[in-house]
Amino acid sequence: MKFILNFLRRYPTKSFITLTAMLLAGIAEGFGMSMLLPLLSLATGSEGHKASSTLGRAISQLFASLNLTPSIGLLLTIFVLSIVVKVILVLLANKRVGYMVADVATDLRLNLLKAVFNSSWGYYIHQPAGSITNAFATEATRSAEAYLFGMRALAMVLNALVYTVVALLVAWKATIFSVIIGAFILFVLRFMTTQAKKAGRDQTRLLKSLLSFLTDILLSIKPLKAMAREEAAERILERKTMELRDALQRQVFSKEALRALQEPLTTIFFAIGLYVALELMELPLSSVLVMVYMLAKILKALQRAQREHQAMVISESAYWSLLEKIEKARKEKETFSGKKCPTLQREIRLEDITFSYGEKVLLKGLNMTIKKGSFTALVGPSGSGKTTIVDLVTGLFFPQEGQVLMDDIPLQEVDLRKWRRQIGYVPQETLLLHDTIFFNITLGDETITEQEVIEALKKAGAWDFVSKMPKGIYSVVGERGGLISGGQRQRITIARALVKNPRLLILDEATSALDPATEQEICNTLKGLTNSLTILAISHQETILKEANVAYRLENGKVRLLKEHIS
Repeated sequence: MKFILNFLRRYPTKSFITLTAMLLAGIAEGFGMSMLLPLLSLATGSEGHKASSTLGRAISQLFASLNLTPSIGLLLTIFVLSIVVKVILVLLANKRVGYMVADVATDLRLNLLKAVFNSSWGYYIHQPAGSITNAFATEATRSAEAYLFGMRALAMVLNALVYTVVALLVAWKATIFSVIIGAFILFVLRFMTTQAKKAGRDQTRLLKSLLSFLTDILLSIKPLKAMAREEAAERILERKTMELRDALQRQVFSKEALRALQEPLTTIFFAIGLYVALELMELPLSSVLVMVYMLAKILKALQRAQREHQAMVISESAYWSLLEKIEKARKEKETFSGKKCPTLQREIRLEDITFSYGEKVLLKGLNMTIKKGSFTALVGPSGSGKTTIVDLVTGLFFPQEGQVLMDDIPLQEVDLRKWRRQIGYVPQETLLLHDTIFFNITLGDETITEQEVIEALKKAGAWDFVSKMPKGIYSVVGERGGLISGGQRQRITIARALVKNPRLLILDEATSALDPATEQEICNTLKGLTNSLTILAISHQETILKEANVAYRLENGKVRLLKEHIS
């Protein structure tokens, strides 16, 4: 119930329209069903009993007020028209629900993306990639399905209520007695829903764990295969997959057990209802037939409502899991308090910087200057804090002590969004999408023209080989004619960083995986760009020092100037 109420609050107008259509559909069908009583009275010749129930009297008064004489043809016409109206309303309601299911999945996915992308860097780096992927794909889909099942359950309950009202008007005592018996049967079967809910929670937990682990394994499969240790990862994935299978089996069993147990208990329900109506209450046959028909509709609606509710509770755990991720990410939203426009007219200066991750102090009293128009290199062993310095310059992290200054203005006072738009960033991992070179450079930004892409490729020293490909910039990376070397891939990622004409280009171990000759070529290419560009390159290799005109070494949390030559 909490799940459905949550969605009704999130989508009040759309849900109200949907539920209203469902209710009107039930009323239309109930009105048509009410015509069965006089119809059966005429058919069985028991017209003397047609006023023996509240419903019979109401129908007689209705026809009398309209100066109509009930006939089999008229009653059948009303019955058919009511069912047609009901079908149309149900179709409209189901259409609305179908659209809502798509809207729910889309809204949840967009909210997740927005929350994650707006979260602080410190929060983001601790999130397993597979967990976010699972939430975006699997949990959003299951959440929408849970909404669909919940709305169907509500529709069945509304229908059952309309049928109950009609049955009460026929024989209220027998109806109340029968409904009590039916409610008891549904309560007895409730434990199947509880078991299904537990299986659904296990499924959500196991899928989250399995897909997170699988993503991490796939990203590091090459070294595992190279060492012939992929079997260890396979065993772990196999164990988690088998646990997921057990949860799915429990889920399937609870659903089928509910369906199987409903039939014999329904038979008992009808037997009791018939006995009470015929033997104890001595109702006329026409009333009994209408009441039994309505009770059958009531029970069928309630049974389906129970099955839909069971399906809902199986999937709703995915919704709560996804909602938890969204809320956590929102609480960790990155805040931007600076308003000043970034300039970078002279330099970026790191002044008395102290930075730590928890209790581990990484940088201590660090001082470093990145001059405008310089090719500044920062070398040091892995884990010494080089990437952390980059994160401080980009404003992804702020130091516990000291400050980062841009032309003597603290970075906290600068509009970080505008500052980051002036940065080109090239990581060590040459991530290229399985798409055209053009798309890999523009990333779908429609404001970037073909000529700008070509200019960026020329600046990165990539135009020579790209222009020789069968489709040029529209060659698909990885496909026939689009196979490129590691150095060529890196040049394309550099072109991606240059296409927006940044003021600062950051190379984060960008050449570390290349052979010395290729690294030298790329450094030569970049060195020629310092007339209009400031470059900060970090590496654990010494090769880059040859091309840099300013070089620092980072050790033990501090930097030492190795050379400085700026013309």
